[in-house]
Amino acid sequence: MIAKLIYGESCQGTLRYVLGKEGMQILGYGNAFSQSISPKFFENVLYFQGQRNATKNRYAHISLNLPHGENLNDKTFLKISTEYMENMGYGAQPYIVVRHNDTEHEHVHIVTTNVTNDGKVLPIFNSHRRSMATRQHLEKKYGLTPAPSAKQKEQLPVHRLPELQFGMNAEKGTRYYVQNVLNSINQKYKVRSFEELSRLVEPYHIEVKTTKNESGRVGVKYGLNNQKGYRTNFINGSEVHRNLSGPKLQKVFDIHSKSKLLPMHRKRLLKQIKTTYDLFQTIHPNDLEEVVKEYQDIDINLDKKGEVIEGFTIYDRSGYVFRARELSKNIRMQNRKDIFGNGNQPTHIDTESKQFKLEIQKTLKEALTTSYLKSSKQEGLLSEHIMTRNFRDIVPSLMASKSHNFLERYVPRNQRTEFRKAIENTFPMVRERLYELETKKEKETLESKFKLIGKVLKKEVFNVGTKQGSVRLLFQSLGVKYIDNQLSFAKSNRHTVPVPLNNLPFPKEMEKYVSMGFVRQNHLMLEMLAERSSENSPKLTASAIFLPMIFPNLYEKMNPDYKKQYESVALGLYVKNAERRHSSFEKSAKDYITLFNAKGFYFIRGEEGFKVKSIYTDNGSSSNLPKRTSLYLNSIPDVTTVLREQNPIIENLIREGRNDLQNLWVGHLMEGGLYNKAAFLLTVKNMRPNLHLEIIQQHMDNGLRESVQLAIKRQSNFEQRRLLRKGVYAISSLLEKRDRKTAEVYNGFKDELTDFTKFKKKGMGLGW
Repeated sequence: MIAKLIYGESCQGTLRYVLGKEGMQILGYGNAFSQSISPKFFENVLYFQGQRNATKNRYAHISLNLPHGENLNDKTFLKISTEYMENMGYGAQPYIVVRHNDTEHEHVHIVTTNVTNDGKVLPIFNSHRRSMATRQHLEKKYGLTPAPSAKQKEQLPVHRLPELQFGMNAEKGTRYYVQNVLNSINQKYKVRSFEELSRLVEPYHIEVKTTKNESGRVGVKYGLNNQKGYRTNFINGSEVHRNLSGPKLQKVFDIHSKSKLLPMHRKRLLKQIKTTYDLFQTIHPNDLEEVVKEYQDIDINLDKKGEVIEGFTIYDRSGYVFRARELSKNIRMQNRKDIFGNGNQPTHIDTESKQFKLEIQKTLKEALTTSYLKSSKQEGLLSEHIMTRNFRDIVPSLMASKSHNFLERYVPRNQRTEFRKAIENTFPMVRERLYELETKKEKETLESKFKLIGKVLKKEVFNVGTKQGSVRLLFQSLGVKYIDNQLSFAKSNRHTVPVPLNNLPFPKEMEKYVSMGFVRQNHLMLEMLAERSSENSPKLTASAIFLPMIFPNLYEKMNPDYKKQYESVALGLYVKNAERRHSSFEKSAKDYITLFNAKGFYFIRGEEGFKVKSIYTDNGSSSNLPKRTSLYLNSIPDVTTVLREQNPIIENLIREGRNDLQNLWVGHLMEGGLYNKAAFLLTVKNMRPNLHLEIIQQHMDNGLRESVQLAIKRQSNFEQRRLLRKGVYAISSLLEKRDRKTAEVYNGFKDELTDFTKFKKKGMGLGW
């Protein structure tokens, strides 16, 4: 099911369209004193209620659309519509539900107002995110086909032309069709002129005519001509929609044309097209789209008139559309006969060109780096890996490389052998250059770590010192080691920095191995703390909140002032990430709070808005929510009651010992799709994820169940089985929705299942 929301200042036009379709059917009214009222009476009620506030978003037009071939009876469709409106916060508003049958897919239109009886405006924060969660909830409840959850890269939808729409006169059909197409075009592209708009709508059989009066005011008209005998009269833009009139569109075009980023996009694209031309000796015109897409990841379309190719149009990722001649006359196909003027010759790379040699070097560099990053044992530094590789070692990475395959495909067949020899002959030079570059980077990185250690010690971020040897904890957290008055990388002795600490008796083997990802996060966090910066590093991520779990002994020694700053930043980073992960489950602002509560986070309201706290950080630590989010939470009618309801949930998590970051980490792994790692912690470590039950169930259905089953099967020795038996109830509740009989059969540890009653009220908290 697909739900669409549109907000506007008026409702008369929308209601005329919704109620004017032939064959339309009113399924019911919401919050009307009678279901027998006339549509005209409802229109008056809706209009006057909406006029009680001057907001631009007075009215809402919602459509719920089923996929082709899916059917619902009127009663069920009305019930779904009612539940949708209640979940979206329109439960107390007047609304009308109208069913249309003018397209192949069944759908209803719902028209309502965002203005309440007392003249206040309903909060519509995050409405599209809430709509997605509500839609998914209703899909599951009523067994409807899910709509795609991810954005798809595809062409604009093909709207049904009016002559194919059932029971619609030409004028109404044209208006609705043109409105749909133009809205889609303007959302996808940053159009800069009526000429450009005319080209973009041409595939949809829409004609655009502009007029200009004596004062210079621009007008626009739209008509249809499908060249198959169906043609309509032209309709003024303002009659199609107020935002599609000439003056309104001209304002939008001017904004796009005057953007300061426009010259940058032009310059970038021109360079990319020129680089493509430099690489090729010949390009068959029909291959240009594929070549540019694969080589530069640019979408272009050939401009054809019949069978003749007149040029090409670039559809940039920025949203701008450029014709080739607009960027430069030197990239027009007509002006590059040296590349495009060779008749039907196939597309071939120029193996003598400078660009070809650069591409070979780039491909080899990529293969060397990839062979290191994807090796099962990353022993030593990248520079050390590079100098120990010969050409044969990187052949597997080379063969899997997209850039290598691209080059090989367009190298002339009679030059393929020379191409492979060229790659092999270029390898020593690339290896040497990359080795020198990485060596320089590694030295600079080690120096930066040394300087950072000095700053952290000087600022006393941690209560560590050389006397008790606890400074080694700081070394480990930054991926370095200290031996014989020398600082070096933890996994290599190649680079060193002298650090005279009087040969302190540190253990030669630094503690357990730590992921370099966490080392980088810790480095960024300590840089921020040492500089007392109030801004987060753009490279810091949500995983920063887990640093005390990775480096427990170090973060236990963090000074209170710095700890408060660290926890505030970490909370903000995690909340920002979690908001995106929760989006498909968040039907309301109340859900927003509930989903975070299940994770061990809770909200308090202060003078400046809402703050978030957690069971993993100090009680005095908090992070301010953005103003818009605070307004969103404040829109909950009984927000004070909802905030109080957080207490027992949070207290229950603490009472069960689930205020350990590992419980949050398990859920984090699950949300990231790392089911094998999560399954290990669930089975062997007996951890329980702090996640809402609905989210857990989704991950179980998506593959976690199978990963847990495999993890259990891998356990063989007695100690591992003992750990499994200890956590059997937690696992069985994940696997089979707490089904007593199924759990007993599944887990295979019947000797442990002696008394189910003692588990009825234990271990099934809100986060589980």
